[in-house]
Amino acid sequence: MVYQPAAGARDLLPLDVEKKRWIEDRLQQVFHRWGYHRIITSTLERMDTLMAGEAIQPQMVIQLQQNGEDDELGLRPELTASIARTVVTRMAYATYPQRLYYNANVFRRTWESRHNRQQEFYQAGVELLGAGGLLANAEVLLLVADCLAALGLREWHLILGEAGITRSLLSAFPANLQDKVRSAIAHLDRITIDTLPLSDKLRDRAQTMLDLRGPSADVLQKVSSLDLDEEQREAVNNLKSLVELLELEKKFPLILDLSLIQTIDYYTGIVFEVVNDTESQARVLGRGGRYDQLLGLYHPQGENIPGIGFGLSIEDLYQVLLSTGQLPQVTPASDWLVVPETASANASAFAYAQKLRDSTDLVRVEIDLGGRDADAIRQYASDRGIAQIAWMKADGSSKIEPLR
Repeated sequence: MVYQPAAGARDLLPLDVEKKRWIEDRLQQVFHRWGYHRIITSTLERMDTLMAGEAIQPQMVIQLQQNGEDDELGLRPELTASIARTVVTRMAYATYPQRLYYNANVFRRTWESRHNRQQEFYQAGVELLGAGGLLANAEVLLLVADCLAALGLREWHLILGEAGITRSLLSAFPANLQDKVRSAIAHLDRITIDTLPLSDKLRDRAQTMLDLRGPSADVLQKVSSLDLDEEQREAVNNLKSLVELLELEKKFPLILDLSLIQTIDYYTGIVFEVVNDTESQARVLGRGGRYDQLLGLYHPQGENIPGIGFGLSIEDLYQVLLSTGQLPQVTPASDWLVVPETASANASAFAYAQKLRDSTDLVRVEIDLGGRDADAIRQYASDRGIAQIAWMKADGSSKIEPLR
């Protein structure tokens, strides 16, 4: 029998890990520079936490078999709900804003995963909690830009929507048709819009919503021409202020898309996607948005705490970066191979190796474990790209043989 990973799972070999860490290390440096601190939450959560008040569909969650336990458990399909739960239950006396970041695996079922496609993914991202408004929104979007700049990615754009505006525009449609209109807009499905039993006015409204995508000035003009109430106009003005600030920064190309609807339905304000431009088919590198009512679901007193964040897909970043040649091509070679020439030199070899490892800089040191002659040792060191061999004698003296 040949043992393989479970369906939808995979193994990462040392070179894969080295490439993954190259990405994660650069993102972590950016998070630190912006004042964010790492949080690690449980991989395993109660289903009522993972569902985020029905914002996440249960079919996305990989649920676990329980033997006589009341609580239904599942593997986290994303990090935001888990972090929201942690902050309001474990950090009750924290000062706000809280700037948190994560680097973790998530598990979720997708339409494709039914056919043994990938179900485990890696993400890195941030959550900015306890702050609403223009500056918090701008911080998170500019942080995205800084992350991609640190990875050397230049060919990308940001698609920006506003879930609150989109949801309020949908409220004009009959309740029994809102989900169908929402789905049609999310999938840019004009045929469905044409076939739904809508009045001419509502059909025109739905068609207009499908066209609320493009240069920001054009989209803002179109949405402003709709019959908006005072709250909707305020949301549009807030979005306009954010767009103006981002365009002043000139960090990235921006597409405004008020038809943008995320699969996860806890967003209340801006939503966005980071899209790579370098391939024939656009690749979404990350997603995020504002969720000002999510933390209230977990808060003991139901207190709403504003939040905004994003997650970047390590797998998608990996695929894009492969073509750039920036990722490591080999695993790091050891700097030293320390070889005890006789059994009586074993203690000296370990002591010398430890002295090398105690350097303030990272020094990779291997001990030869015996069982081969000098020529075989040299061949091994050469094959592994090891820089030098230290041949150790029992009295602690050594002979250094450089190999490169």
